[in-house]
Parts: sequence; structure tokens; C-alpha cells
Amino acid sequence: MTVEKLITDHIDIWSSALQTRSAAGRGSNGKIDLYGIKKLRELILELAVRGKLVPQDPNDEPASELLKRIAAEKAELVKQGKIKKQKPLPEISEDEKPFELPVGWEWTTLSEIATINPKIEVTDDEQDISFVPMPCISTRFDGAHDQEIKSWGKVKKGYTHFADGDIAIAKITPCFENSKAVIFKGLKGGVGVGTTELHVARPISSELNLQYILLNIKSPHYLSMGESMMTGSAGQKRVPRNFFENYPLPFPPIAEQIRIVETFSQLMTICDQLEQQSLSSLDAHQQLVKTLLATLTDSQNAEELAENWVRISQHFDTLFTTEASIDALKQTILQLAVMGKLVSQDPNDEPASELLKRIEQEKTQLVKEGKIKKQKPLPPVSDEEKPFELPVGWEWCRIIEIAQVGTGATPSRDNPDYWETPEFNWVTSGETSLPFIFNTAEKISGKAVKETNVSIYSPGTLIIAMYGQGKTRGQITELCISAGTNQACAAIQLFNTNEYHRCYIKLFFEKSYKDLRELAAGGAQPNLNLAKVSNTLVPIPPLSEQIKITCKVEELIKVCDTLKSRLQSAQQTRLHLADALTDAALN
Repeated sequence: MTVEKLITDHIDIWSSALQTRSAAGRGSNGKIDLYGIKKLRELILELAVRGKLVPQDPNDEPASELLKRIAAEKAELVKQGKIKKQKPLPEISEDEKPFELPVGWEWTTLSEIATINPKIEVTDDEQDISFVPMPCISTRFDGAHDQEIKSWGKVKKGYTHFADGDIAIAKITPCFENSKAVIFKGLKGGVGVGTTELHVARPISSELNLQYILLNIKSPHYLSMGESMMTGSAGQKRVPRNFFENYPLPFPPIAEQIRIVETFSQLMTICDQLEQQSLSSLDAHQQLVKTLLATLTDSQNAEELAENWVRISQHFDTLFTTEASIDALKQTILQLAVMGKLVSQDPNDEPASELLKRIEQEKTQLVKEGKIKKQKPLPPVSDEEKPFELPVGWEWCRIIEIAQVGTGATPSRDNPDYWETPEFNWVTSGETSLPFIFNTAEKISGKAVKETNVSIYSPGTLIIAMYGQGKTRGQITELCISAGTNQACAAIQLFNTNEYHRCYIKLFFEKSYKDLRELAAGGAQPNLNLAKVSNTLVPIPPLSEQIKITCKVEELIKVCDTLKSRLQSAQQTRLHLADALTDAALN
């Protein structure tokens, strides 16, 4: 099967095998990894260096002839004193050869066809040369790079040397694994220096096809083997020079090298087009989902919402085909819930104002009993503060009006008495990603509770991460045990203990957490504080409607979870298919 046929016959697999990344990346579809197209690129590259991309021509001059000419050029350079004579290299053993070569090909190494880490000669400190730091080196298959211009005197010490026509690869993690490799060209004065984290090879013969050599050091097998050979500590691992200069390179006849590079470039263009089509399709899909979900939140009442919901539900299979779209549907459900549009209102329901009066009475009694402190009077909620209009019977209030809001502390790690006797559960903000907390990773002693600012909260307390969890991860959980918290958590103890009231307040924060974090200060990981949490405006429905809302949300979220589970299963199948196609093509 030709590679073109391999692409076209299985275009649906290559384009539909998507993987959801854990963290957002660049662009509107940053969480989506086009896994199938990535595998296709890797497959084409691996076929190229194994002699399976283009047919062999028995009339081509065998690679051994070019290698002989390179050896002769090398000997002449040694004779002229331009390079040092190398020690005789051992032959590449059969065990070292990763696969069988086509007729006319030979195994070689960079040390046979190039000089490794050569120096440049510049005598004038004022001469401008190119400077190439690591960010200027791309991961593209053409080996492109950017450059800065600096005078030789400023950069002649402490940097890697290179010249036009040299090939280099990043040796440090993760740049090596990400395939940062380069063919230097267009350098100022033909020479340059740059990051010390490079291995550089200067080809001996002008007959060598630089692009073909670059494909070899970008191939999946090369990168995999190099990664396994890395030395050094985590975060500072490097590929040793010995690997770079002695790794067996499959070397075709020069005419075939040219054909391989041309065909490879053409196929990469097809992959680029396929990738662009996939991204455009994802963008269009995302916009469609956004627009249709907006019709739900824009519905004027429950009846209009029901009509719009039926219209959308008829196309679930085509609309909610990514994890992001299902998450958007979840957020829309929560938004409808807190706006009073998810279930119909019953004019016979006791209004929320009566619930708030009872909560106020409960607070007054707790103050009278000395269990809580009397709060300062809060200003009424102004019209400017209200983000949307509430249905009849609903009320706006601040969370501090219906709950006690507190936090905790981290007992000193230097005091073993605080940690060696595990008497109380202790929650950190990192443990708020699950909906419920049944246990904690760490426990603290009674002495720690007594001598520090750790309060012990009862089951049913809602815990919100105030910082440390990123800007967009919804972080609210519920204690199912008694526990203290660290200072990165806000604890919300509702005065009304009705289970459905607690569920409603919890789902409100699940919906509003991202908006709340938008108000926070602090750069990449903005921090909340107790004042911001305490003053959060909450739309309060009648208690009977809170029951209906929480039951409806639970029902619809289960639908979303089922959709996501099916999607993940289907995605896994597509990933396996892409892997199977790749393996079959290489074997």
C-alpha cells in the first residue's frame, strides 16, 4: 500500500483520533491533541528513514560509493590539518541495527560523515555574528531557526559554535524529546554561536543531503532511543555526545535521499492541510455548540427552555462530540439552574424571603447562645451588583448572610507534636477537586488544633479552594467527615442544614467558581480571600424549588457523564486504531 493510499483510505481515523490534554494550550482548541494526525506525521517520517516511503531504483549509485568519497574527503582534510584524525571506529554490530535496510543502503554514523561540535574562527571582536538561543530553534521538519545579531567579543566565550550548513539537535530535556533540531543557514557572516545545550555536526561533503540527515535525528525511533540514553537528574537530563555521534543512521543512495525529502515534504503539506481542516472543524463545532447553548440561557421561561432543549436534544450525537462541549453543556445546566430557568416556578411555593427570615432567626439564637459572634449589618444588594433578574419569589443575598465563612492554617512542620499524633483530619486546597471528602492525606494532633488557628468543621461543610489550583478548575467539595483546613481553603457552614439547600448552594459555587476566581488577584494563579468569598452574591429560590432544581441538575449531569463516558470509550478506540495502523505500516 502506498503512503498516499494509507492516508486517503483511513482519513477518518487520522482526523478523528483526538486526545484531550489535561492542561490548556495555545488557541481555542488548546485542550485537544490531534493525536491521529500526529501519529500520521510520525509514521511518514519513520517510513522515510526505513526506505519504505519511495520505491528503490536499481540504477541509483549505491550509498557505499558516496560513503567512500566522504571517507576520501575526510582523509584529505586530516592531511591538510583542517580536522583531527579520528580513532578507528568499531563496525556497527547486527544488534545495534534497529531494522533491515533496502538494497543499496548502508549503515553509517554522524562521526563518519561529519565533524562533531566544531569550532569557528573569528578574529575581530567587533565583527557581528549570529546568536541563536534555544527559543529561536523550532521543532519544524525543515530545521528552521530565528537569530539575533551580536558582536563576537560579547559572545565568544561560553557558547556553542556553528556555521552555515551545520546540523544541530537540542540535547537537554524536554527540548530533545520535542524534536528541537536545526539546519543552520543565513547566519551573519556565515557563523554563529548559541545555547550550550546543542550537539552540532558539520557535514564533511557538500554532496550530503542535509534535510535527509535532519529527518533521521527527528525520527520517532531516534528520539525514543536518545531519551533512553539520557543521563543526569530530573529536569536536567541530557543526551550524551556518544549517542549523537555514534547512533546508526540508515543511509540511502543520494538520488533516493532527494526523492525521500521531496515526497516527505509533499506529504507533510497534506498533513498540514488535514490538520487545518480538523482545527477549523473543531472551531466551527465549538462555535455551534456555544450558539445553541446560548439559546437555552436566553430562554425567557421554562416553557421556551423546554422547546429549545428538545431542539438541541435531537442532535446530541453530533453536537456533544468533545469533552469540552459536554463540559459546556454541564455549565449551561448549572447556569440555567441558578437563573431559575431549569424548572418551572410554582406561585404557591413559600417565597425565599421566608426561608431567609428563618435563617436570620437561627443566627440570632446562635448569637444569643454564644455559639457565633454577632455580624455587622450588611448593606443591601444594589441593582448594579445583580448580574441578572430573578424570578418571582427568589431573593439575592450574600453567602455571609446564610453561612459562617472561615478558613484554617498550616501547623508548623518543624513541630513534630503537631503531626505525629493523627487525631484530626486536615484538608488542603489540592484535595478539593473531588465532590466529597471522606478522608484526608494528612492528619494533625489535638495539640495543633489547640495551639494554632485550625478550626474543626463538621460534616456538611462546603470547602472552596482559594488559591493554588489554577484559574479555571472548579474547586468546591463537601466534608463527609469532621476536618480542619489549611489557609488556602474557605469553609462555608450553612445555618440551614436542609440537605437540598446545601446541594443548591454547592451547585451554585460549582457554576460560579470560575467567575469568582476572575475577581481574584495574583497573576497566573490568582488568589481569593475570605472577604471575596463571604460577599459572593447568591440567588436564593424558594426551598421547595431548590429541591426540584437539585434533583433536575442531578438527572441531567448523569446524562452528561454518560455522554462523556461513551465519548472517552470511542476516543480510546480511535487512538488504538491509529496506533494499529502505524504498527501495521512499519511491519
